[in-house]
Amino acid sequence: MKNLMMKCCVVLATLVLLVACAPAKEENVQIKFMNYSSNGGNEDALEAMVKAFEDQNPTIDVVIETYGYNDYFTQLATRVAGDQAPDVFELNIENFRAYADKGAIAELDSVLEDNDIDVSLIHPKALSAFQIDGKQYGLPTKFSNVVLIYNKDLFDQAGIAYPTEDWTWDEELAAAQKIRALGDDIYGIFRPVQTWEFYKTVVQNGGAMMNADQSEFTLNSAENIEALSMMVDRINVSNVTPTTEQMSGIGDWDLFISGRLGMIVTGIWAFGKFTTDCTFDWDIAVEPGIEEHATHFFSDALVVSADSAEKDAAALFSAFIAGSEESAKLRVEANWDLPVVLSEDVIADYMAVTPPANKQAVFDSLDYLVMPPSLEKFSAVADDLQVYLSKAISGELTAKEALDQAQATISAKY
Repeated sequence: MKNLMMKCCVVLATLVLLVACAPAKEENVQIKFMNYSSNGGNEDALEAMVKAFEDQNPTIDVVIETYGYNDYFTQLATRVAGDQAPDVFELNIENFRAYADKGAIAELDSVLEDNDIDVSLIHPKALSAFQIDGKQYGLPTKFSNVVLIYNKDLFDQAGIAYPTEDWTWDEELAAAQKIRALGDDIYGIFRPVQTWEFYKTVVQNGGAMMNADQSEFTLNSAENIEALSMMVDRINVSNVTPTTEQMSGIGDWDLFISGRLGMIVTGIWAFGKFTTDCTFDWDIAVEPGIEEHATHFFSDALVVSADSAEKDAAALFSAFIAGSEESAKLRVEANWDLPVVLSEDVIADYMAVTPPANKQAVFDSLDYLVMPPSLEKFSAVADDLQVYLSKAISGELTAKEALDQAQATISAKY
């Protein structure tokens, strides 16, 4: 009996020693991810990306929170102000600087380096767009530009050759007028007259909203006045673009989908919707310019909350969604904007998803990207400028009067 008790003690001691020496089981980490861009059709694609990440990182659980764009920034501002920001959240380039300036997002360089996280596959222009003073504060997930999308059937009916990269606004207007002549309820072109279109359109005419170092507004330059005049004349003179009354509450995409619009200047994010809903043949071309080509650069990025207790996991997740080929290919399969990882395989997959047939125009347009002024309060500037653009559309002011008044008001306020 004594020997048996001694043997039991030895076994118990050994077990205690083994347990003490065994590596501790790594606990699961949970991060909350808040986004808007998957809302309305790409929720499954995002879930597939998150699953792929969790499969590779089984100790990290990602909780997805998706809001519609119209509600998203109200929700986000409330969460950030209440010290309840999600670990990772999505920001578009227009709002990125404002959240960085208020200290709401973390600088990522040190976190990426400490965790040996590779972001080298991310397109350098998109990556640099989310840097401040050379430091990385966001990892872009996708970027978009704007192209000219056209209804091939209406072009055929009007006997017009399809648009080419050599087109200027003159060729565009001539085609729009011939399409407009096909019927009272058929229109040639839709290009919105609003700030987010204006800042790019004036560049097409050799103008700009601000001077080179962004120290002064140049809203009422001769080039800008000429560009706005052309934009407004499409509505009020040639009427190739419908007035608000002629739109009768229908949206520009819906007008195109209905088959009653020859051309629309809009983003490549429309491809999925048009592929599903259009019953006619359509394709794309590089957006025509006036004196030169210029097109929008839009991008969304994932940022890590400055208050997150799980910055390492949050940065690892952000880098996967932004900079992995797995995520990029899932984005391509969903026809969900252009991924920022443009490896040969990803480009081949992207080109293979049609329509449009001329997807090369998306890549050609990357040579002409322009961005809005990098101002913390640019959204407020945009709202103020829109007041005067609307007065030019209504005829209350001429293009010159509208921009003269906008220059005076905005320069004084900002």
